[in-house]
Amino acid sequence: METEWGRQVAAVAAVLGLLGAALAWLGRRGQLAWRGLPRGRRAGALEIVEGRALRPGVSLHLVRVGNRTLLLAAHAQGCTLVDALPDRDGREEADRCA
Repeated sequence: METEWGRQVAAVAAVLGLLGAALAWLGRRGQLAWRGLPRGRRAGALEIVEGRALRPGVSLHLVRVGNRTLLLAAHAQGCTLVDALPDRDGREEADRCA
């Protein structure tokens, strides 16, 4: 009975070890994106400045991507860009596109 229990524990440990090795290998190859807790600010990182619910299923989000600040509306049909606010340098999005 104890040998059967020992085999089961060893089998579970082996499967978990293989799974961990596969995840580490995929992570090194860049084929696995971790969605855990943020680990510090990276260049071009997405930052949610503020969000407000307007009514059920509709909300506004002020989002910063790099030095760009966007006002987005989220709704049942998807997401809509409401406005692109001046960036930290004082230039407007429209000035850069022209």
